[in-house]
Amino acid sequence: MLHALLRIFLLCGLLASGWAQALQLSATRLWPSSDYTRITLEAPQPVAYKYFMLSNPQRLVVDLEGVEAGAALDALAGQLSPDDPYIGAIRVGLNRPGVMRLVLDLKTAVKPSVFQLQPLGQYAHRLVVDLYPAQAGDTAASDPAATSQPSVAGPATPAKPEVPQYTRLITVAIDAGHGGEDPGASGANGSHEKDITLALARKLKQKIDAQENMHAVLIRDGDYFVPLGQRVVKARALKADLFMSIHADAFIKPHARGSSVFALSENGATSVAARWLAKRENDADLIGGVNVDVKDPFLKRTLIDLSQTATINDSLKLGRAVLKEIGGVNTLHKGEVEQAGFAVLKAPDIPSILIETAFISNPEEEKRLNDPGYQDKLVDAIVDGVKNYFAKHPLTAPSRLTRNP
Repeated sequence: MLHALLRIFLLCGLLASGWAQALQLSATRLWPSSDYTRITLEAPQPVAYKYFMLSNPQRLVVDLEGVEAGAALDALAGQLSPDDPYIGAIRVGLNRPGVMRLVLDLKTAVKPSVFQLQPLGQYAHRLVVDLYPAQAGDTAASDPAATSQPSVAGPATPAKPEVPQYTRLITVAIDAGHGGEDPGASGANGSHEKDITLALARKLKQKIDAQENMHAVLIRDGDYFVPLGQRVVKARALKADLFMSIHADAFIKPHARGSSVFALSENGATSVAARWLAKRENDADLIGGVNVDVKDPFLKRTLIDLSQTATINDSLKLGRAVLKEIGGVNTLHKGEVEQAGFAVLKAPDIPSILIETAFISNPEEEKRLNDPGYQDKLVDAIVDGVKNYFAKHPLTAPSRLTRNP
């Protein structure tokens, strides 16, 4: 009798221990984009998981071990938008004791990447599910501007006076800083850097596209995270002539103000503030979440040759032209282009600058950054700077072409 009671007591203890280990997710987030869709599951401790694909129809199944139902998990399906390019439906249910199953009904074939992130900043433990198109390497070719350029070659016919002439079309890659899981800096009134930079980037694209000899492409065109190295890769795949990364950072002192322009440095930062800012921006991959187990040899080749002195010199010239024009709209934090080891500026063959439009940590500048009228003035100044740069340094190498009327 005593032995039986002891067994029951031990069994109850094991069950109680199992119940204690069950956890609820503290938050779920869904970040759709044309590049990829990300699902983030946040919890107070690491979540053990397994995942596999099913076909006919296409599904991704993620088994969450030791996770129980809760408000955050229940809210995930409600975050799905009908126009999500990859996920058609989300289903969650208890698969077996101790295992909660997450099923993603897919609209197309995908290449999943599932990984964990350690707590960082405002985030606890995160389990990340990234859904990339099955042939992610072909995405650059789907860019309309990349496939719709007119052909110069044609049948061998005698030249006629009415045959159109072709001139160089300048391609500008516009990088809206941060995004998705990485909100960037925040202002006292609740503004997020990622929202301001996207608004400015969209206006900048509109202004550049209105120029007769320019075409702009957004590296990030929605609220989602793009790793720093991938931003460089995308710009090179687009054969961009310029790369401009737009930011609105915070500083440790709330009275810091003014606009700045930065270029890459091979030999350290030009100031303590530039070094601090570069480290803060380079930490974006840690905050946004990158699968460190993925090895991308193309990315390594892209970033391996950083000794392109000519490219950095061109970046400095571009930066000076833009900084001069911005100075007519806002106070300059520094009167010259600064340099530091910004990872997002490491394209070896594209003049690249990072524009700190203003300090979002300064309440006055935060208000201006949210003002559409001020945004227009700032964007106009940047475009004027780009035009002045090309007036002095015209392109010579052939790339995209546009037809003169």
